[in-house]
Amino acid sequence: MSNLWTSKEAAEATGGKVTIPWVANGVSIDTRTIQKGDLFVALSAVRDGHEFVAQALERGASAALVSRIPDGMDEGAPLIIVEDVLNGLEALGRAARDRTDARIVAVTGSVGKTSTKEMLRVMLGDQGKTHASVASYNNHWGVPLTLARMPADTQYGVIEVGMNRPGEIAPLSKMARPHVTLITTVAAAHLEAFENVECIAVEKASVMEGLEYGGTSVMNNDIETAAILQAKAHDMKRRDVGFGEHGFDYVLKDVKIIGDTTIVQAEAHEQPLLFKIATAGRHFAMNGLGALAACEALAADLALAAGSLGRWSPFEGRGAREVILLDPVENHLTLELIDDSYNANPTSMAASLEVLAVANVEDVKGSAAKGRRIAYLGDMKELGPQAVALHADMAELSSTRALDVIHCVGPLMKTMFDALPEAQKGRWTETSAEMVQGIRRDLDAGDIVLAKGSLSMKLALVVDAIRKMGHSKEPTT
Repeated sequence: MSNLWTSKEAAEATGGKVTIPWVANGVSIDTRTIQKGDLFVALSAVRDGHEFVAQALERGASAALVSRIPDGMDEGAPLIIVEDVLNGLEALGRAARDRTDARIVAVTGSVGKTSTKEMLRVMLGDQGKTHASVASYNNHWGVPLTLARMPADTQYGVIEVGMNRPGEIAPLSKMARPHVTLITTVAAAHLEAFENVECIAVEKASVMEGLEYGGTSVMNNDIETAAILQAKAHDMKRRDVGFGEHGFDYVLKDVKIIGDTTIVQAEAHEQPLLFKIATAGRHFAMNGLGALAACEALAADLALAAGSLGRWSPFEGRGAREVILLDPVENHLTLELIDDSYNANPTSMAASLEVLAVANVEDVKGSAAKGRRIAYLGDMKELGPQAVALHADMAELSSTRALDVIHCVGPLMKTMFDALPEAQKGRWTETSAEMVQGIRRDLDAGDIVLAKGSLSMKLALVVDAIRKMGHSKEPTT
């Protein structure tokens, strides 16, 4: 494995003091996942990272980025000492960006950032050495960490950029200096920190402030705030590429969901574009179209990218589907699980409910009843004063009405639960831990089950309980 950082390079980037020479082939902030040869970055969050430096070195870290020598540590330990650890990490990120000729795309949006980033990882990875954010590392430390991990010979870089409050996106984009920005959508999320969706659009549009000269902004043209995004691109004198049903460059013409496959007919610059995604969901079709537009803007081959997109499937917790075998002998006794438990806002919740509503259910011999469409839904957080109304509105969606049983978790979801017809009401509990107690009574063979909610609602407990009813037979994507 080639060296990612030498102590000399890191010192030049950060202005730090090196205790003894070292080389690192990775960068880590977590001793639980640290790899041999990593540079450990002693960030301070809930705990002071300096408390874990000794442990990191014991587990094979080549050195540690610190602001002081940790208590009890020998002065000859392999360290690079800087004034501020986060600033040091940011400096490493900027230096990594400066030394590469990679074509960079920055992905942001209220919904679909991580899924779209992973689509781009797959598509661009088939056309050159590609480096992308891990999981949802998209904040003030996630972006510099992703950049600091980027090898100099990277050909394509995919950087996810997120925010919780105003003013966060532009500095991260300026650090990444993308050639292309992609805004998946703008929706009601983080409304506790923003006055309205228009203010969210302004913040999302600020990702363009980091665009390299001659860069391209790819944006969803179907959203109500599209004009705000377009105006920002015009003000920045950057090329804008629109996608969606009203896209002026990439037009979504038709979406068909057949089983677990989404088949998309579109046009790219008035030329036919057909692609498939090996999971069900109209929102995946839209994200895929935007990702394809970004690929072409990066000068990647569009036809190859469309073929590669067919190999992508969602992450666990973000719409991943699996079949759970309920009986070790009777192989036909299964249920299907849609794990979308990582996060939720009204737009992503509506999209997931639509996926469940059109899912095919079958009668299974030996089950107590016909297969059903069942949802476990948790509170959607950070919606501000509109939170109660936005939860209640979920009960009125046509896709919600198409479901058989809906179980709700959390005080906000109680408003949706109360608005449901009696025939659809399952159970309501305050917490996911309470909901888990009745899982085995809720479900049977033939059911298709969705788990969706904000991360803090811990719907992953529900997902784990469903998995423990049997074992995973095979992924359906």
